[in-house]
This record gives sequence, structure tokens and C-alpha cells, in this order.
Amino acid sequence: MESYLNPDSLRVVGGCRSEPALKGAAPGALFQFERIGYFCVDPDSTPELPVFNRTVTLKDAWARVAKKLGSGT
Repeated sequence: MESYLNPDSLRVVGGCRSEPALKGAAPGALFQFERIGYFCVDPDSTPELPVFNRTVTLKDAWARVAKKLGSGT
């Protein structure tokens, strides 16, 4: 079954900043991080070390327009 998993699906990002209100977020709580996607609080999350799992990415309309125009920015 593991052969079906995307090897790049786990990406750990450290040193991130967040709103102070997220410190007490309950496991399973859902949030939208602007321009990134929707996230839920991981059950292993603690106030000292919050863990968020991305559940849905946001579409990047500008990237599509830039690609169509042939520009990289």
C-alpha cells in the first residue's frame, strides 16, 4: 500500500510564525492560512509546538496567467 503514497507528501516546515490565538487551537480545529491553503490541527500538537496538517491547497490563479503569458513572475 505504501507504494501509492506520494514520497513528497510529508514536508516539515520549521521556524514559522503565526497569530498568538493559534497557540491554544484544539486538535481537529480548521484554519485557512492566507494564500497557502486550509489546515487542521494535528492531534500531536502542543501549545509549545503546534502542528498543522494541510488538507487543501489554494489555487494560484496568477501562476496560471503568468504561464499563459510566458513570463515566470
